[in-house]
Amino acid sequence: MIKGIGVDIVEISRIEQAINRRSKFTERLFTDLERDYCLSKQKPHLHFAARFAAKEAAVKALGSGMRGMKWTDFEVRRDKWGRPYLRLSGNAANAAQERGVCDIFLSLSFSREAAIASAIAVGME
Repeated sequence: MIKGIGVDIVEISRIEQAINRRSKFTERLFTDLERDYCLSKQKPHLHFAARFAAKEAAVKALGSGMRGMKWTDFEVRRDKWGRPYLRLSGNAANAAQERGVCDIFLSLSFSREAAIASAIAVGME
């Protein structure tokens, strides 16, 4: 059963500027695994932007806002086929459990100017 849907779009230039201006920007928003993945790419800012959009979309799909959560409570990973999926921890995992959400499906994409993500929160009931 669908519990919530979220979509977010991010201007890639804003993420790139934030990365260049603020030394702790990526540490505050992304886990070690996410940073390692993005920094392994030729244009890391594209992948950081897509992951940030995914986190925003997931928050919207949960319908909880960021109350007590950290951005690192939402970790975008990739399965063996390269498909993105979300690993929740901390207060994000608690919020999902309270709302009966057992999984959040993701779709990510980007162009030169923007990154977009959609998230669908699903539960058993």
